[in-house]
Amino acid sequence: MKCLILAAGYATRLYPLTENFPKPLLKIGDSAIVDWLVDDIDTSGVVDEYAVVTNHKFAQHFRDWAAGKNQTIRVVDDGTSTNETRLGAVCDIQFAFDELGWDDDMLVIAGDNVLDFSLTALLRYAQTKGTSCIMRYFEPSDKKLLKAGVVTIDENDRIIAMTEKSPTPATHWCCPPFYFYTRADAKLVKKGIESGCGIDAPGSFIAWLSRQVPVHAMEMPGRRYDIGNLESYQAVQQEYRGITVR
Repeated sequence: MKCLILAAGYATRLYPLTENFPKPLLKIGDSAIVDWLVDDIDTSGVVDEYAVVTNHKFAQHFRDWAAGKNQTIRVVDDGTSTNETRLGAVCDIQFAFDELGWDDDMLVIAGDNVLDFSLTALLRYAQTKGTSCIMRYFEPSDKKLLKAGVVTIDENDRIIAMTEKSPTPATHWCCPPFYFYTRADAKLVKKGIESGCGIDAPGSFIAWLSRQVPVHAMEMPGRRYDIGNLESYQAVQQEYRGITVR
């Protein structure tokens, strides 16, 4: 299995911290945000290669970071240098797949969130389902739902419908940016783009994919910490205690 880390955004809401430094490499405790994710995933023993897709502005930061890791981590530079010229997450996924030549099951994750539970839970869940899978959590805030991917599921966790940033969310099940693609479904990203799926939010591909093939959504066994602005970053630094659920 391969793991692709999405890190091509510019995190403008975290300026000045991220004006010249990538958000995933900001520290929480003694580790960078992305370290918490990679070091946890590595405990699964099933991922044999990692890659980070980032922009030209931050590529060297990630190369320096990768050089100090125990895991094999490749850095893919998408060639963009400004927020206005970014490719969009789904296009970055396809760009990375083209550059890397991967042909395997894929774990695709945003590099700027942390979790208090192990992502190995998603990998175990996907193994039992035998399909591409995502995660879901109950979001009580109507305001936050407007900015999120929202999923409707059946009694077996299969996705019936999924929307990104809908003005009329159908449920309170939100989807964080962590996705398992089967080998076959990973090959459909290009088709999804060509078919007109959204490209800005990474969940847009899953919204399209779930209309083509079965995709399941696991309820998260813990909490996700989204670092969107300076206030939330400061709060996470104070609250986060690492992974407590395996």
